[in-house]
Amino acid sequence: MNEKRPTAIVPCENYDSKTVRAALEAAIRQAGGLDWVTPGMRVGVKLNLCAGLKPEKAATTHPVMAAELTRLLVERGARVVLGDSPGEPFTAVVLSRIYNVTGMRLCEEAGGELNRDFSHRTADFPEAVTVKAFEYCRWLDGCDAVISFCKLKSHGLMGMTANVKNLYGVIPGTVKSEYHFRYPDPLAFADMLVDLNEYVRPRLYLCDAVDTMEGNGPTQGTPRHMGALLAGTDPYAMDRLCAWLVGEDERELPYMEAAKRRGLLAPDGKPECMEAAAPFRITDFRRSGATSSWFLLDPADGLLRRFLKKSLAALLRSRPQLYDGCVGCGHCAELCPAKAITIRDKKAVIDRRKCVRCFCCQEFCPTGAMRVRRTWIARILE
Repeated sequence: MNEKRPTAIVPCENYDSKTVRAALEAAIRQAGGLDWVTPGMRVGVKLNLCAGLKPEKAATTHPVMAAELTRLLVERGARVVLGDSPGEPFTAVVLSRIYNVTGMRLCEEAGGELNRDFSHRTADFPEAVTVKAFEYCRWLDGCDAVISFCKLKSHGLMGMTANVKNLYGVIPGTVKSEYHFRYPDPLAFADMLVDLNEYVRPRLYLCDAVDTMEGNGPTQGTPRHMGALLAGTDPYAMDRLCAWLVGEDERELPYMEAAKRRGLLAPDGKPECMEAAAPFRITDFRRSGATSSWFLLDPADGLLRRFLKKSLAALLRSRPQLYDGCVGCGHCAELCPAKAITIRDKKAVIDRRKCVRCFCCQEFCPTGAMRVRRTWIARILE
């Protein structure tokens, strides 16, 4: 891992280019600066472009943020390529539409290049805990260094998406659905996310928290203004601070627990720079309804503990649920890795016997009709 420096958080009240530029310079300087960027270096910027949604929806990294970062890097002589792989097919047609809708053409005006290499490669990572071999987007191979630029949002499966979860975007397109099916257990999926961060090892992590997303995230939630920008080199420490900013108990975030088990995050540490972050904290942030990691199975659990956890999971584990607004488009059925969804009478129907609770349907439902449903016992306990 790169040299770890304290997480930086600075105010960024809006997406005006001058405001963003000043915030980026301040945050990156506190996180160690950009002296490592040298003329001719090719820097890959891994954005969050989960879906073709306009910037004001607060689902994707804001284009002004990406464009101003591009300018900073180009001014140092770097060649900059920006990209991501959404949950749709990883093709030129799909990504061209997403680049247009999300406003990422601004990055080209700033001197950057939007990724147009849609090929895959297989990585061997024997040091991994879960995913010892995986497919990834080949465009990253041509980069001398990677910067991860995420968006702070609620998330149906993992509770929160920020720095660690952003690296799932290195998995190409619909291959993501396959990996959800391979790792249906939330703890195994969380370990995979940590594996990806340990493999890619971005040189710098940035988090767009000017406008976050609460509620039915990561694509159909509600924008919530925070007015902050974060920077750092340690994604786990950064996400500990992000969880505190939105009032999430980090024990309910499976990938945080996975990082702790590996010694990548102190078990009982406090978030860094809490004093500087206090003005941005949102104590009534609406969570997605994700399942707590408290009762997820751990390899070290004994028989009694496993029995108790399984019993709790049956009572408390969230599931996808269809609400008003379904138009029968079939997008959820196409993406469901377990083939648990069919369309009947222009409505989605979930076969609970097949459902692996990966929440792909909830994440990519274009109308927001598919949502995370917490059990009534879980709601009472909360």
